[in-house]
Amino acid sequence: MPILLIALGVNLFLWDMRTASCYGLDSIININANPVFSLLIYPGAKQLHFFYSMDHSDRTMLGDKALQSHGGEKPHIWSSLEGGSRIDIGKQIFCNRSLNMRNIVAIGFDMDYTLAQYKPETFESLAYEGTVRKLVYDLGYPQELLEWTFDWKYMVRGLVLDKKRGNILKMDRHKYVKVAYHGFRELSKEDKVGTYGNTFIRDSFDEPDYALIDTLFSLAEAYLFAQLVDLRDNNPGKVPEGADYPRMYKDVRAAVDLCHRDGTLKQVVAKDPKRYINDDTSIVPMLKMLRNSGRLTFLVTNSLWDYTNIVMNFLCASHMLDGGITCKFDWLQYFDVVITGSAKPGFFLEDNRANIFEVEPESGMLLNTDNGTPMPQVGNTSPKMLPKGLNKRYRVFQGGSVGHLHKLLSIESSTQVLYVGDHIYGDILRSKKVLGWRTMLVVPELEREVELLWELRDTRKQLRLLRNERDLVEDRVHHLKWSLKFESLGDDEKQNMISSLGELELRRDQVRLAHQQAQGDYHQKFHKIWGQLMKTGYQNSRFAHQVERFACLYTSQVSNLSLYSPDKCYRPSEDFMPHEFHILPS
Repeated sequence: MPILLIALGVNLFLWDMRTASCYGLDSIININANPVFSLLIYPGAKQLHFFYSMDHSDRTMLGDKALQSHGGEKPHIWSSLEGGSRIDIGKQIFCNRSLNMRNIVAIGFDMDYTLAQYKPETFESLAYEGTVRKLVYDLGYPQELLEWTFDWKYMVRGLVLDKKRGNILKMDRHKYVKVAYHGFRELSKEDKVGTYGNTFIRDSFDEPDYALIDTLFSLAEAYLFAQLVDLRDNNPGKVPEGADYPRMYKDVRAAVDLCHRDGTLKQVVAKDPKRYINDDTSIVPMLKMLRNSGRLTFLVTNSLWDYTNIVMNFLCASHMLDGGITCKFDWLQYFDVVITGSAKPGFFLEDNRANIFEVEPESGMLLNTDNGTPMPQVGNTSPKMLPKGLNKRYRVFQGGSVGHLHKLLSIESSTQVLYVGDHIYGDILRSKKVLGWRTMLVVPELEREVELLWELRDTRKQLRLLRNERDLVEDRVHHLKWSLKFESLGDDEKQNMISSLGELELRRDQVRLAHQQAQGDYHQKFHKIWGQLMKTGYQNSRFAHQVERFACLYTSQVSNLSLYSPDKCYRPSEDFMPHEFHILPS
């Protein structure tokens, strides 16, 4: 059933939803020859999109180029004169459940991999190298590990490590294992089914026997674990005595923790942030727009104050909108409350009784507080004042819990809070499931994923046609076999049916092989090993299932918020059951 869209009485478009790609404009007819303002809806984007065009040549941007990148052109924030025009598909915010921003009083942010997007080719390599050194020099692993290299593109989020067996798994949303590797060796279908295919004993695939690769910080340790599995299999005498697969994973985790505890990573990043962190010029405009809209803003990070200040100063200092910086703490003007050392996800537990301390920004000293209110220190008769020159409204704390944060922000209802983070469990699941906060997940990999989906939309249609043909041929084969077995047939008729059956079985095998090869080639376009991030075959991946369950919104980077109105009402697309899929979109 075609849908006719009218944009303010100026421009008309005819949308054929049967042929429309879930992420693009496959069938669109421009009825008006002189558009000035157009309104488009397309499935997958889950919201209205506005396209301005001033002359005939601009209309060529509709269709393929409408969803491609700007070619290096900086996107304009929504509140600017040029804003509100075009949002590339890789920069869009996607909606799982309705969220009216008018109801949001406070917007909070995680820092690492949310506001601060680390460069995997440098930061993850740094984490990998630091972990290897700890394994060698602190945990007794052989020196040859120091010669190992790290492929930062190999691992992806959403994988599961089987500690007992040394396997790395990718599952669908029903927890069926679809891709499995032992170290770097792919398991055969028989091994995979034999190990994980017992439908009578369903494994939860959770701790303590499994580890979830649910954050970009985990990619280096997953890769190192796979290397150690291969080392143990091929040279068992080279690993420390008693180091089985679970012990090796435990050692990797211990080495990673050592790197974080002794400052191995953060000291290096602090010396040259630009080498390890992407410079996003939209963060300050975004924060200012949100604050000008009347929202409270806050930062909750597990990083301590010294590192938080370095990172945020790097992200904000060169992009201040008020004429430059006069103090290394000027970035604090964009936050009502900053909580460092939050120990998420425990921070989100309402019965958490962790103490909260005020941080003196200049010295980093921790001051006792009464639930966030400054109190006299031992030996003093009055609360400690901030150093001269610092604005008194800068409120920086360490520790505490969500109860302290609600008091500091005067939040009456958890549904008034939108929290933006990158960690599906540490940031999103807990804040959503325990508190009822509204949530937005940052998935940096999403930008490339949706752009590839758009480029490969024709391939996806061919896959669907091949699958339909495969089903049709298989049904005909089954019907002929049934007839030959149970129907009373003459010799000639029976011989003809046997001949037809042979031809159909040959055609079935050809279509099945073509379909399997085409599907494999399609998924390898996304990743050579693990395929599409959000899919395993035709099913959503376990990672996609978690995103759908716990993230109200999701997007590729936090500054995409700057491309939308701070009062926007986000609405999800219509859900389809299998029995509706081929009926309603006509």
